[in-house]
Order: sequence, then C-alpha cells, then structure tokens
Amino acid sequence: MESERLVEVVLPGIVEPQGLEVRTATAPEAGPGQLVLAMEASGVSFAEQQMRRGRYFDQPPFPFVPGYDAVGRVLTTGQGVDPSLVGRRVAVLLKVGGWASRIRVDAADAVPVPDGVGAAQAEAVVVNGVTAWQMLHRTARVRAGTTVLVHGASGGVGTVLVQLARAAGVQVIGTASARHHDALRGLGVRPVDYRAGDVAAEVRKLAPGGVDAVFDHIGGRSVLDSWRLLAPGGTLVSYGSASTRDDTGSKQWPVMKILARTSLWNALPNGRRAHFYNIWAGRSLRRDRFRARFHADLTQVLDAVARGEVVPRIAARLPLARVAEALSLAESGTVAGKVVLTP
Repeated sequence: MESERLVEVVLPGIVEPQGLEVRTATAPEAGPGQLVLAMEASGVSFAEQQMRRGRYFDQPPFPFVPGYDAVGRVLTTGQGVDPSLVGRRVAVLLKVGGWASRIRVDAADAVPVPDGVGAAQAEAVVVNGVTAWQMLHRTARVRAGTTVLVHGASGGVGTVLVQLARAAGVQVIGTASARHHDALRGLGVRPVDYRAGDVAAEVRKLAPGGVDAVFDHIGGRSVLDSWRLLAPGGTLVSYGSASTRDDTGSKQWPVMKILARTSLWNALPNGRRAHFYNIWAGRSLRRDRFRARFHADLTQVLDAVARGEVVPRIAARLPLARVAEALSLAESGTVAGKVVLTP
C-alpha cells in the first residue's frame, strides 16, 4: 500500500514570500517515544520573517520546512507512548517544521490543550504566550501595582503580554500605531504612538519616575532608550532585533551587541538589571528541566485563555497553499495579533 502523503511548505533559500514552495512528501511515522500530529494550526511569527532573509540567529541551512510552533490532534503514537493520547489536541514548540499537514514530535514535548480552547486560539499563545509569561514572571518578576512598558503592544507577543500583565495587576504603557490604540485602551493599556515623534518623551509624560520594566523586541537604538526609561530597580528585557530585520551583514551581530550592552549595564552599581531573553535558553544542557518549565508555563497561559483572562487575537487564518499571502500579511505591519496557517 502506498504511504500516506503530506503537504508541507519549504523555504528553499533567501526568497520573497512568493518563493516559498508548497510540496507533497511522505508522511512521517511515529518512532519510539514519538507522536505524529495532524496539524490544525501553525503560526507565522517574526522568526520566519527573519529566516526567509537568512537573518535568524541560529536557523538551519536551506532548504527546510519553517514553522516555529503548532497545534494538532495526535494521530499515532510510537513505542512507549500512551496510546490513549490518540485524538487529543496538543501544542508543541518546534523552531522549524510546523508548516506541514503531518508533524512528528517527541511525546515529551507535547502540551495538552484544555477542552474548549480552539486550535487557532491555542496556536496564538504557544511561542508568543510562553515568551510573554516567562519574560513577565520569570525574568522581570513583575508585581501588582508596578508599571511596565511593552513595545509592539499590538503584535503577537505584545497582545498576550499586556493581557497577562493586566491580569497580574500591573499597569501597562504600550507602543503601537495609532490605528490600534482603541483596542489597547479596551485592554486597559495606555497607548503611545511609536510613529509620532519622541517615544521616550511620551512615555516619560505617563511615567515621570520611569517604568519598572521594559519589554523590547526592537533592538538597535531602542534598547538604549528602553534602559534609560527604567525606574531605580527596574528591569529591561530585550527579546529581539526587529529593527535589523532588513539589514545585511552578520545576523549574529545585532544580538551580540545587545548581549554586550546588557553585560555592561549589569556591572553598573545602580540597581537596574538588563536581560536578553531567549526561549531556548538552557535546552541543550538541561533538556528535562527545559521541557518541565515550558510545559508548566504554557499550561498557565492556556488555562488563562480557558478562563477568559487572555483572549488571543487572530489576525487571519489561511491554508498552507496560501502561505505566501500569509507571510506577506504578517510582514506588512498592518494587522494585530497572529497570522495562523491551517491545513
């Protein structure tokens, strides 16, 4: 009998979105300790925008199947895996491989999705939600009554981050384009237009004494302004370099500059702290610990979705066959929330 076929999206090299290739391939089989998922939703994140330019810090060599995370139903289980998992909806963090109709993963990496939470809802808070939760609660360790600044508050990570912060009793200032301000106000966020003049000065008006934490995905010079906006004892969490997305040259250099600055700032005797957040930190050395922390944190976020404390924003849902349109839309900067691919 002929093997089952799958549909997958291949990134062949440095191409425009229209250069992505939709192919068929042989569907994977579950090996020992593994699951095969029928993908229901996979996200379009900033990582893929960098990868297609060859600018992601540690992307694999071309060609490969992108897809940083995914949600799907368990189709088959391998040796040593509980067969009762078949039919369960689970979420996985992958880095690559999610843009395919069938996905093989280690069973230990799969996190159950609560009943009542849809596939697209869950997908919107896998990498984005864990990133937001860990930065907020593990890195910055925010407390109720404090004030934080979230850059890109209408983006994929930003929309989850501001809702988690508000649920924790934290006051939020968020940068976004003016068309997203009403939606942010509806979440209890004080918006600042990042395109209108001096952003740092506008933030100072809202928080004259500085903010207790800044979450900065922009990188470049923005990291300097973010550091200067901190109140005494405040924490800067840098987690990307969006401003260098279209640059040429070394893809490692923007991150290395941020790491150098954070190290320098942390040596100063002023009580403020700076961190570069990487969701994969520690995975290669402490895989079991990494999995346990990821499982616990994503479960916290998914439970917040189930309770209605976090309402994921889905910008668009498009099938794999329209991946070029999906990636172009995500890169346009015109949408709020997550662009989701479906099989």
